Amino acid sequence: MTTLGLPQVVPDPSLPGRVRIYEVGPRDGLQNEQTLVPTSTKAELVRRLVDAGLPVIESTSFVHPRWVPQLADAADLVDALVVDLGDVALDMPVLVPNERGLDRALEKGLRHIAVFGSATETFARRNLNRSLDEQFAMFEPTVRRARDAGVDVRAYVSMCFGDPWEGAVPVDQVVSVGRRLVDLGASELSLGDTIGTGTPGHVTALLAALNDAGLPNESLAMHFHDTYGQALSNAVAALRCGVTTFDASTGGLGGCPYAKSATGNLATEDLVWLLTGLGIEHGVDLDRLVSTSLWMASRLGRPSPSAVVRALGGDADG
Repeated sequence: MTTLGLPQVVPDPSLPGRVRIYEVGPRDGLQNEQTLVPTSTKAELVRRLVDAGLPVIESTSFVHPRWVPQLADAADLVDALVVDLGDVALDMPVLVPNERGLDRALEKGLRHIAVFGSATETFARRNLNRSLDEQFAMFEPTVRRARDAGVDVRAYVSMCFGDPWEGAVPVDQVVSVGRRLVDLGASELSLGDTIGTGTPGHVTALLAALNDAGLPNESLAMHFHDTYGQALSNAVAALRCGVTTFDASTGGLGGCPYAKSATGNLATEDLVWLLTGLGIEHGVDLDRLVSTSLWMASRLGRPSPSAVVRALGGDADG
C-alpha cells in the first residue's frame, strides 16, 4: 500500500462543521453480489470499517433468504461480530423487512433497525408486494414494537428522485411518504436516489419541501447512487442545505436487486475526500478505508469503482 495523499483543505464556513457517515457497504453493498461472500469475510469487512473510524455501520438484513440469498447468514454474522466487537456490534443497525425480521433482531439484542419503504407505487409492489398505502400498514406494527422495546428505527425511502418504471416522482409524493413514516415512529429518514438520476436543484427542492412539512435536517439523511456521476454534486447541495448525515458504501459497492438501473452507491472514500477538502470533520481514516476497499475488491475479484480508491490505491493485499 502506498502512502496516501489528502486534498488541500479549503474550509467553507457556510457548511456544517461535522458530518456523520452511515456506512451501508456490508448490507447494501453486498446484498446483490451473485457469488456468496463467506460470513468470515463479511465479519472482517465490518471489523476493518470499525478500525477505519466509521461511526455507524449497517451490518446486514434479517430478510428471508429466498429474497436476498447473500444475507442468509445474518444471524451468524451478528454472532461473529458480537464475539469480535462485543457491545459495539449490538449498536450496528440491521435492516428488517417485517415483524419476523424484527423478532430476529430483538432475539440478538440489537438496538437499531431500519425499514425500507418506497416513494412510488410500482416499486412498493415490486419490492414489498404492497401498494404505496399498504406499506404503512405493514410497517406500523414493526415500528411500534421496536419503539416499545427501546429500539431506534430508521426508515429508508427509495425512488425519491426518479423511478425506472414511473419516471419523475413528484416532490410532494416523497414528502407525504416521509411524513407518514416519521409519524409511525421513525427517528430518521434516509432519502434514496435509487437509480442515481437526482441533480442538485432537485435535492435542494426536496429538502426545502421536507423542512416545510416539519421534517428538520437533523432527522434526514441522504442516500445517493452515482449512476450518472451526480452523487458528489448532490452531496454538496445537501450540505449547503444543512444535512449532516450521508449514507455511503465502502469502495462504491452496491445497488438494488429490485431495480436493475440502480448501480453503485456513493463511495465512502469519495465522500471522505470531499469532506476532508472542505474542512468538514468526519472521523474516518482514509488510508485504512482505501486499504479495506482494496482488500474487499480482491475478495470479489474486480476493481473498486471508487475514483479515490483507483487514484490512491496500490496493491490489493490490504
